[in-house]
Amino acid sequence: MHKTIAWLIAAWVGVLAATGAGAQQKVDPAKLPEEMRTKLNLYLMPREVPGFIKAQKGKVLFIDVRTRAEAGFVGMAEPVDALVPYVEFQEFMSDWDETRGFYKLEPFSDFAPEVERRLKAKGMSKTDPVILMCRSGERAARGADLLAQLGYTRVYSVVGGFEGPISEKTGRRDVAGWKNAGLPWSYELDKAKMYFPR
Repeated sequence: MHKTIAWLIAAWVGVLAATGAGAQQKVDPAKLPEEMRTKLNLYLMPREVPGFIKAQKGKVLFIDVRTRAEAGFVGMAEPVDALVPYVEFQEFMSDWDETRGFYKLEPFSDFAPEVERRLKAKGMSKTDPVILMCRSGERAARGADLLAQLGYTRVYSVVGGFEGPISEKTGRRDVAGWKNAGLPWSYELDKAKMYFPR
């Protein structure tokens, strides 16, 4: 089993067993797989996110950084403020990524400008908290690093993301992540939250 998947499964089972629902779990950056670590070392477990948002009294931006197709076919967390893809599929999905065994994803040039637009629309600045969530944690970490380079000081990555890792036992994403924690999500998408090219 891949080291990343093993860590996420162990971490999530540990959180459920040791802390119970709603309890705060501190993430040790040294125990995160390298591809999920961020320069700011700010992380939230999925169950921490609702309480964190409530504590900020509206001064937080929660961004889903998955592709538009992922949100459309897999659903989206209800408290998310906006879908702003960090990477996106090519228009015709014509190239293949041999390493990932999937259609090639391209860097999304609108990511940083759209996050900034959404931030300003909420009357917030780069010193206010931003939460990023992807499918399992890696893209959110890369997005957090990019925003940190652009002067954002409080960018949190959701460990395990929306779906969590692929379970070796079932071959599905049914371990860890937002959905598997029983947190609110829906297949029904709010158009105001969706990304559209400007």
